Amino acid sequence: MSDDGRQNNGSENVPSRQRRRFPGISSRAYEHPADRSALVALRKLSGFDTVFKALSGLLPERSLRLLFLSDSVRVSDQQFTHLNDMLRDACYILDLEKVPPMYVNQDPQPNAMCIGLDEPIIVVTTGLVELLDEEEMRAVIGHEVGHALSGHALYRTILLFLTNLAVRVAWIPLGSIAIMAIVTALREWFRKSELSADRAGLLAGQDLRASMRGLMKLAGGNHLHEMNVDAFLQQADEYEAGGDLRDSVLKILNVLPRTHPFATVRAAELKKWAESRDYQRIMDGHYPRRDEDKDTSVSDSFRESAAHYATSVKSSKDPLMKLVTDIAGGAGGLGGRVRRGFDGFTSSPSSDTPTDGSPGNGSDDTPPRSED
Repeated sequence: MSDDGRQNNGSENVPSRQRRRFPGISSRAYEHPADRSALVALRKLSGFDTVFKALSGLLPERSLRLLFLSDSVRVSDQQFTHLNDMLRDACYILDLEKVPPMYVNQDPQPNAMCIGLDEPIIVVTTGLVELLDEEEMRAVIGHEVGHALSGHALYRTILLFLTNLAVRVAWIPLGSIAIMAIVTALREWFRKSELSADRAGLLAGQDLRASMRGLMKLAGGNHLHEMNVDAFLQQADEYEAGGDLRDSVLKILNVLPRTHPFATVRAAELKKWAESRDYQRIMDGHYPRRDEDKDTSVSDSFRESAAHYATSVKSSKDPLMKLVTDIAGGAGGLGGRVRRGFDGFTSSPSSDTPTDGSPGNGSDDTPPRSED
């Protein structure tokens, strides 16, 4: 095992190069603020992990391990050797002492996951292996190793279990509502954890363009000659800034059932982090160490998360976030802005009197027209 990039048949031919290693790196170095604050709080709760692990009799972990062992291909020195090299390199770079077992599962849907209660296991599908080149795959494996290092596998397994349980008890109204409330909260956390793992993938692969290509392929397939990373990032900007308040609401509704953020959003978030001082400090060797984790303050972590969200809201181009900023700043004329933002949701928008004092579309003689 080494830091050298490798060349393998069937993958993009890339020059061998050195990658930086991060001895003793804490997952706090790359975790998204919202993800980090949630994890720190959970880890500080006495016996929290013990309680969840006590559910192991209910959770199908043993069944999952046996299933992958019996019906998938385990990555090793004899099978999928190039993936095994990438896995060991990612663990070496991120200093994960125990290399988790990894399996390749026959599934045309490109996907990867890190699950498990006591010990994480990584699963990648054949659809993903066939879709990505070597450097792109290296970022994905680093992404999953990042999940393992952060302790995400435990909570991901619980999320999978509760999602399946919600389907089984859907006929019980109150039981289904209670479980789905937990599932919704876990999904919100997990979407943030995906942003953290994307950063870990970049630290493992240390090739931003490859990480961008991988996300782009997840959105548009293996047609790189038809796609452009810069244009793909422009989509993310258009997605964030475009539309009115109706679109802001629809964005929220669209993302609620998902465990992953949208690919364009992930690409934009990762590029922003790669250009930040935080990333550069890590690459220069200045990062939090694991042996300092016990001294992590829950309140400091929450304050950092709150500061991050405050900055995000202020800088956001999303119409709803702009409205929130204006409300916080006491901007005038908000009533008219809200009505215009939701124009089309109401049946008679023309009956409203404009906030600037000008006459409306209707008059005393002509009743306002309703829109279809």
